[in-house]
Amino acid sequence: MGKLIIFFFILFPIYLLSQTHTDFKITVVAFYNCENLLDTIHQNTNNEDRVLQPAMYTDKLNKIVDVISKIGTDDKIATPDGASLIGLAEINSRWVLEDIIHHPLVKKRNYQYVHFDSKDARGIDVAFLYNPKYFAVETAKPLTVKLNIKEKNYYSRDILWIKGKLNGELMYFYINHWPSRLGGEQESEHLRWKAALICRNHIDSIIQKDSLAKIIVMGDFNDEPFNYSIQNILRGKASTTNISKNELFNPWNQFSKKGIGTLAFQDTWALFDQILISPALIPKNQLGFFYYQPHIFNKPFITENIGKYKGYPMRSWDGNNYRGGYSDHFPVYITLLKRIINAN
Repeated sequence: MGKLIIFFFILFPIYLLSQTHTDFKITVVAFYNCENLLDTIHQNTNNEDRVLQPAMYTDKLNKIVDVISKIGTDDKIATPDGASLIGLAEINSRWVLEDIIHHPLVKKRNYQYVHFDSKDARGIDVAFLYNPKYFAVETAKPLTVKLNIKEKNYYSRDILWIKGKLNGELMYFYINHWPSRLGGEQESEHLRWKAALICRNHIDSIIQKDSLAKIIVMGDFNDEPFNYSIQNILRGKASTTNISKNELFNPWNQFSKKGIGTLAFQDTWALFDQILISPALIPKNQLGFFYYQPHIFNKPFITENIGKYKGYPMRSWDGNNYRGGYSDHFPVYITLLKRIINAN
């Protein structure tokens, strides 16, 4: 009978959905590029064109936290606590993170954070928010992305690596923000290849010790799911069929093929924001957490409804001018499920 029920869950996710709130633990894992959420004091000298004045900062902070507070709370599979784990890009200091976690909209969640200052020329970093009710950090460190451009050393954003336990289950997370396409896609692609290789090599060091390690890789990769950096170097595969322990499943291929993205430029959508998982998170007939669904948080309230950016994410900046939007990226998130074993 036990095998029959598991088989039924795999073939009929609608039934699984209807039983989720009573039979499953739900975890929401999100990523959000905050588009230059900079504080008003701790500015990098290379970024003075976008220093936020106090009123701008308060407005921007309120909007970013508003989005964070709502991710994962209103879907068919949802939790009132929202996202338990959130990767962030384009924040510039721990002071910003302090303001986020103490904001009235999320204060009750008691978010904690992991952050390291990187050597990025613009002074922006990645970070990791987590709800300690569900996740406990064991260790974390930055993976330095050192590049060589025209025989000069250049540093991109660090890749943030976190090891911890989600409801007692060991997991690994990587938060990425790879080099941009400034100067052209092809001209800059070798920089993203370097970042991808740094991330991949570190993943391999874990897989070599534990082939069943549960790994989640997220970020603004500045590349699409089908680009070489993700498909070949990071080894992100579009299908779970015959996936090997040394590969990652990338559920965002299905969105990309349909022209659905997380940011837009000149009426063309791109899907740079992605969350990939290791094969150990794929099987649904397991006692631990397993992957269930991917989502793009593209709600109307963070979408432009007029003007030249109509339909785009409601951006904060137009060049150096503050527009008062949220971000030029939509957040992405995935849901993980775990069966609740009843003693009866």
